[in-house]
Amino acid sequence: MPPWWPVIGCLGLALKSLPVGTAMRCDGIGAIGTAALGIYLFNEPATLLRLACIGLILTGIIGLKITS
Repeated sequence: MPPWWPVIGCLGLALKSLPVGTAMRCDGIGAIGTAALGIYLFNEPATLLRLACIGLILTGIIGLKITS
């Protein structure tokens, strides 16, 4: 299990541009950051399905930002 500091750091970045309710509900940037660090630091597999799921999370975050 990766350490929690990347999650907290990415959530802090999310809170700079998203309302607290949106950021805390999805915590998508934290999830994306944690997944990216897992791929980069811990050599976790970057399969097409995993990258597609990360892309879907990012698409959802962008959609929430546009509609806010």
